[in-house]
Amino acid sequence: MSLSQPLSPARAERFARHIVLPEIGGAGQAALAAAHVVLAGLGGIGAPVLQYLAGAGIGRFTLLDDGEVEASNLQRQTIYTERDIGHGKAVSARRWVANFDRELQVRIEDARIGSGNAAGLVDGADLVIDGTDNFATRLAISDACVAVGVPLLSAAVGRFQGQVGAFAGHLPGQPCYRCFVGDAFDAEDCDTCAEDGILGAMVGWTGSFAAMQAVRVLLERKAAFGDPQWGKLHLMDGLKPGMRTLTIGKDANCGGCGLS
Repeated sequence: MSLSQPLSPARAERFARHIVLPEIGGAGQAALAAAHVVLAGLGGIGAPVLQYLAGAGIGRFTLLDDGEVEASNLQRQTIYTERDIGHGKAVSARRWVANFDRELQVRIEDARIGSGNAAGLVDGADLVIDGTDNFATRLAISDACVAVGVPLLSAAVGRFQGQVGAFAGHLPGQPCYRCFVGDAFDAEDCDTCAEDGILGAMVGWTGSFAAMQAVRVLLERKAAFGDPQWGKLHLMDGLKPGMRTLTIGKDANCGGCGLS
């Protein structure tokens, strides 16, 4: 993470409600301003993640998505409007950030993420947040994060269930996302929202919780709120409703992080 710089008076006023929290404070807010987050997937999960992390003052984003906005996205992908239909999600998301906070730095990439380019896309980030919609992409991102030494926050949702987990497979003794799902899912055949349906508010809950967990990761050793919770998978149920937490163990034979 880059060295934190003192906040200007205008920025301190903007984030005053964070700064007065003892668990975050001025040092924590300055650390967020210095952070670089890569957000992979700008759909139902990526939209609220981007909104709340931009609102939190994350200083630099790299936004990754090769899709275009469709009318059916508007039910849950809250950064887009009818004017964005037919336009690239990455371009539209960058425009949303510019309208929201012109001081935030944004780089976009609309190439499809795969094993050949994932490492280059995530290298140098303080945190990668994965909200993509198929296992092949998720595993390519996970393997890349292990290879270049970047932590990963993975979020997924389906129908009325969501999950958010923090992984640091590049660290000794810590699992990666591949430790969780294994090697059988290196394929793009995956259930979709179009087939199964999705409650828009469920996506919002998952994305906003992922944003909160991202702040925890970014504030590790920076503020009292910093607690990355490596290997913890939080499962959300929108039907009951409720939440439970599982601990994912490191797989010594994992193809992604087994040697870490």
